[in-house]
Amino acid sequence: MTDPKKIFQLLGMAARARMIITGEELVLRDVRSNTAHLVIIAEDASKNTMKKVTDKCTFYNVEKHVFGSREDLGHAIGKESRVVLALTDAGFAKKLSGLLNEYNRGWANDENTCTRIRETSESDK
Repeated sequence: MTDPKKIFQLLGMAARARMIITGEELVLRDVRSNTAHLVIIAEDASKNTMKKVTDKCTFYNVEKHVFGSREDLGHAIGKESRVVLALTDAGFAKKLSGLLNEYNRGWANDENTCTRIRETSESDK
């Protein structure tokens, strides 16, 4: 299982390379125009935002992952809290996709149950 620190570090590198778009409306615009290669949504995003972004990503065939809290995502890219991020570079998106898939291996793929399972297993330690 991948350390989440690696994922946050790669997000920071992508932000410094100016390959990340943040904000719901800007991300949805990039998804519609096929310039977004990967979308990341915070685990604590609202149900409305989660549904809207999930539906757009499914319709336009853009890979989507639910990962981290809004504060963690914002901190990783050097900004305040961020709920939705989109990577516009195919190289960063491919590497980050591999890390996120490895991190989520063995967990349920549903965004609601994934969070619940991870919270209960971390509290057991």
